[in-house]
Amino acid sequence: MPPIVANALREWKLACPITDLDIAFPSVHGRIYGHADLVKYALIPAQIAAGVTTPEGRAKYTGMHSLRHFYASWCINRREDGGLGLTPKLVQERLGHSTIGMTLDVYGHLFPRGDDGSELAAAEKSLLG
Repeated sequence: MPPIVANALREWKLACPITDLDIAFPSVHGRIYGHADLVKYALIPAQIAAGVTTPEGRAKYTGMHSLRHFYASWCINRREDGGLGLTPKLVQERLGHSTIGMTLDVYGHLFPRGDDGSELAAAEKSLLG
């Protein structure tokens, strides 16, 4: 968890309404939000406020799982493209995958290839003349 998230959660813990259930994000009635309510009342408004929208002005990500895929692609994208440029192993750890194979099976197409074929062509030319 990034420090900014940990700090925000610490601040929220001090301001969060106390409930019988002792949960971090209670509904206005002190109960647990259902998945659909989290998406409708938290995820979608947060995206709209942050400008993460479609050309029509709707939230770009319609569910929590799509947000997870967004996070994974952000971790993978190169720094010069606005991402974090993490290695496959670090992405595996951040996503909690049990194996590197799972991470690469799902997200392997997003990692930079780093090989445009020019090195292989140069080696072929050097070897075969």
